[in-house]
Amino acid sequence: MKRSLDIAILGLSLSSSWGNGHATTFRALLRGVHAAGHRVTFLERDVPWYARHRDLAEPDFCELMLYKSVDELIARHGRRLAGADAVIIGSYVPDGVEVIDAVSDIGTKRLCFYDIDTPVTLAKVARGDEEFLARRQVPIFDVYFSFSGGRTLDRLREEFGARRPVPLYCAVDLDAYRNTGAARVWDLGYLGTFSLDRQSALERLLLEPARILPDKRFVVAGPGYPTNIIWPRNVERIEHLPPPEHAEFYSRQRFTLNVTRADMIAAGWSPSVRLFEAAACRTPLISDWWEGIDSFFPPGQAAIIAHDSDDVVAALTRLDDDRRAAIADCAFERVVSAHSARARARTFVEAIEAVQLKSDLATRQSERQLPA
Repeated sequence: MKRSLDIAILGLSLSSSWGNGHATTFRALLRGVHAAGHRVTFLERDVPWYARHRDLAEPDFCELMLYKSVDELIARHGRRLAGADAVIIGSYVPDGVEVIDAVSDIGTKRLCFYDIDTPVTLAKVARGDEEFLARRQVPIFDVYFSFSGGRTLDRLREEFGARRPVPLYCAVDLDAYRNTGAARVWDLGYLGTFSLDRQSALERLLLEPARILPDKRFVVAGPGYPTNIIWPRNVERIEHLPPPEHAEFYSRQRFTLNVTRADMIAAGWSPSVRLFEAAACRTPLISDWWEGIDSFFPPGQAAIIAHDSDDVVAALTRLDDDRRAAIADCAFERVVSAHSARARARTFVEAIEAVQLKSDLATRQSERQLPA
């Protein structure tokens, strides 16, 4: 039996899901890691906008610790980081470049990067924008966990010098996301923080169908939307929806909409956590198209692909309950078999365990040189 690991993670946020999708991704993954018997410490920068909106201040699946600066991080937690079996630094960590340099300097056993924004990260780094990761830092990681698969892994290796890129797609906690049995009150819903590069698709795939179908009910949940957006009267707005309310939200929809950021469409193989969450709640999916979606949710079987408002209108008006249920069941089965938090945690831990520790490697090399 393999021993349990002591893992430290520095991420954008675990305690607050306000305005970011990282929290739900980390929560699902770390619940799976904890269930497998490993110890996790999550270190999060204490910033006022998350402090005001904490919806998980005391997680029961890991130890959460806050720090206010890079100096404080190393002074208070440096010994723990150096002693951990693996340290994982996430994307969009405040002062990320400085954090990576400081953690690297203390001599961790295994140093990994978890990029929950890989296409966005690579686009930024390629144009010289090193907000949270410098190009020179990519090769220092023992494992580069990537939110995206496909050709993005080749780019990481060939263009940026990543030593071991590993796809680590988001996943869903099946204990937290399940159909609640609530009555379906919305014909189509969308959950997502405002993003300028998603807004035109949201307009095309939800707001325009809402105007065409005034007798149908729609909902958009998420913060950050500009005040100048003109919402149709049959579109309900929810400013912020904490994760404990997600399952109820999905369960009340006849369909849920997935809209993908432009960089992730360009990269392909970048499934949103919202797809897995809605599928776990047995809510039929309508999604924009991106390369690789057929490997996760085959079009026509596990999801409806919408290129324009006509496709959405057709789904809302022509698909009967039996067809909707068949699509939802297919997506649900695919999530249960391959995209649960526990399945993703196994991938995560196996990749960490596969890294040969420098001290172990040196010992084995010395043993081979000893005379018989």
